[in-house]
Amino acid sequence: MPRPPLDLCATTGVRLAQGERLPTETLLSAEVGVSRATVREALRLLAAQGLIRTARGAGGGSYVTMPTVDHISDSLSSNIALLTDARDLTLEELIEARELLEVPAARFAARRRALEDVERLRNAIPADEPPLDTQSEFVHNRDFHATLIECCGNTVLQIAAQPVFSALQTSLSRSGLGRPFHRSIHAHHARIVEAVHAADEDGAAREMHDHLAFLVPYYEKAWRNARRAPRSR
Repeated sequence: MPRPPLDLCATTGVRLAQGERLPTETLLSAEVGVSRATVREALRLLAAQGLIRTARGAGGGSYVTMPTVDHISDSLSSNIALLTDARDLTLEELIEARELLEVPAARFAARRRALEDVERLRNAIPADEPPLDTQSEFVHNRDFHATLIECCGNTVLQIAAQPVFSALQTSLSRSGLGRPFHRSIHAHHARIVEAVHAADEDGAAREMHDHLAFLVPYYEKAWRNARRAPRSR
């Protein structure tokens, strides 16, 4: 489905489609009747919202774009991280939100799964041997959950779930977790995949619920350790 054109300004009647180049600052300034400094600030705000991109060089200028799922999720992740660092969010709130989002996502993934989705999920689970370093393990963990949420087929769930997952994974990745922990994660993920492959909606939801419940004490320990550290000034 083609994206709708961007309403540049109600007073100018200018409408631009995805990928189209905006008029120059001078032309926009004259058309709208404001200073170039005002136009420049407006363009900066549009760029910050992911509504335009700016290119330099012979083909430079500002071009209409539209926010992507990843762009919106990244923005939400940054804000949730700030709230977490400021201690305005509790661990309980994040865990509740993750359960409310990812358990239904697993159910939908099983309902709507395609064979290529199952293969992608399996590929996100590393082998137990040879052992990987902690950072690589967390990359696989992130990729598994991101793929599962994509497979659920609901863009809003995808946008909402990724920032919550990121906030919790960041706290957990700072903890010293050994091989038994990572092997358990592999096993949990494998059971979720098998339920998705079997189109077992209840089983996928149950396995995801059990997986998140398994993680709670690890989150609690990581959260306590982080709270003992002095606040950054």
